[in-house]
Amino acid sequence: MLINITYKHYQGDTMAVMQRLKQKTRQFIDSKHMLTSITAASFLESTIVPIPLEAVLVPLMQARREKLWLIALMATLGCIIGALFGYALGYYLFDAVGDWVINTFSNPEQFEHVEQQMQQQGFWFVIMLGIVPIPFQIAMLAAGATKYSLIMFLIATTIARSIRYFGLALVVYYAGNQAERIITKHKTKAMLGLTVLVLVIWWLTTVI
Repeated sequence: MLINITYKHYQGDTMAVMQRLKQKTRQFIDSKHMLTSITAASFLESTIVPIPLEAVLVPLMQARREKLWLIALMATLGCIIGALFGYALGYYLFDAVGDWVINTFSNPEQFEHVEQQMQQQGFWFVIMLGIVPIPFQIAMLAAGATKYSLIMFLIATTIARSIRYFGLALVVYYAGNQAERIITKHKTKAMLGLTVLVLVIWWLTTVI
């Protein structure tokens, strides 16, 4: 149950990209296409661009508090669509695109570890990877490549991403304009806490 995930190919120019994303965010806060843009951004974040969507979502949630829960819903929906896409790549096109995805977002050793965990503890493993802010592409590819149950994969993805995005919405709801500062300050602690919680629940399911 030990998860050995690193941030290779994930950090690099991430901070610079996040700053540009924040600048772009200000441009479509009042756009009529805001919700569809969030869905598209969430899809891209879960499939192609491994940049934490929080950099866009939190400022948007603070600026458009009347659409707070809808923003979280659309972000979750975009990720679910992206998860379907990634699963399909692994299921149908692993031989064609698998090496590229693995080398872009991870490495063969990590993928082999993820693949083994998917076969042994797929549901809880997907939830774990869906909560922590790391590239989700490898989990999607491994789920498809190992022919893991699509329904269980989607349920786990929905639970994990709902926790992540609706959790952000909850912080914004209670903290208002202080939410971004609070999230930035306590994000690591929150992720560790959620990880421990998932691990405990995961362990309980194996002994009950």
